[in-house]
Amino acid sequence: MENTKPKTSKKKQIFRIILFTSTFISLWFVPWILVKAWILPLPNTVQEQVDQTLGYGFDGVIVYVDEAGKPPAFYTAGYHDSAKQIPAKPNALFKIASISKLYVAVAITRLANENRISLDKRLTDYFPELSSRIENADKITLRMMVQHRSGIPNFTDNPEYWKNQPNTNVDVLKYALDLPANFEPNKDYGYSNTNYLLLSRIIEKVTGGSRQDYFKKEILIPLGLNNTYGSINEVNIEDVMSGYYVGIDKDFKNEDNGMMLATAEDVGKFLRALNDGSLLNEQEMEMYSSLYEFNHGGLAAGYQCLAEYHKDIDAVVVQFMNTTDFEGYQWNLLEITHNRVVKILRKGK
Repeated sequence: MENTKPKTSKKKQIFRIILFTSTFISLWFVPWILVKAWILPLPNTVQEQVDQTLGYGFDGVIVYVDEAGKPPAFYTAGYHDSAKQIPAKPNALFKIASISKLYVAVAITRLANENRISLDKRLTDYFPELSSRIENADKITLRMMVQHRSGIPNFTDNPEYWKNQPNTNVDVLKYALDLPANFEPNKDYGYSNTNYLLLSRIIEKVTGGSRQDYFKKEILIPLGLNNTYGSINEVNIEDVMSGYYVGIDKDFKNEDNGMMLATAEDVGKFLRALNDGSLLNEQEMEMYSSLYEFNHGGLAAGYQCLAEYHKDIDAVVVQFMNTTDFEGYQWNLLEITHNRVVKILRKGK
């Protein structure tokens, strides 16, 4: 009887060998801890997933979930303070790092809508003294800075910034001055903390108060966010979750680096309001949508976090993890475990 199974051509066989080999080589160079976190069977509950996350080298984890129509849920594992063996607290304060950019973008949007600033004004309109210190300062608009399209170097990319940590009493803007631009204004995208440092200073210049004062008036008080602060100087340090860096025997919670702190619940409430339109009016929402994103992550020594709204399940998920590393594997693990939490929530719908 004639074999009717199609014959595999030599070209297809060679292609399959190459594909298998390249896949194997790619996996060889991916840390196995990431592969393990990705391929393990999905747990049935969020708490099981959070408990599982501890096995990847994290000292403590906090996850906040706000699903529409359900009371907010809190999940923790590990330690609030490893040295003192204090269990992780769902209401702990956490350094939210770049999640604060969402608050800055909201503030800039509101000031622009009220015509107190113009998104099309140049950096030199607000800080003429920077005309000779930041390349293209006379061409860079506020809009470009909000969108990370200014080309201004990122001060945290400067090795001198890290050599001088914790930069106490140092204006960190100095680490971005007198350097060549990364690209011409509005010609590319380049994430830069310097953009938001300058935008924060514009908020203060226009309002005549601190950035945090403006946040309180326009964001925190209206939303009832009583556990969001401008720096560790405003809080009881024991309420702050400890932060650890792999290979360094130190608790980073005591470093005063000017970062905002908040509970996972406060971040979740803010993110819900930003995404559902209850924080910004219709005009502001239209403006904000053209400027910046609605979800964000944050990364600092000892602290990494991710806050996302998932429209398909109408849920906010905020995840705090208090261990970081030089290679960035811990950040990859944060993204993997966050996605697995979301998968569990989708599965439960």
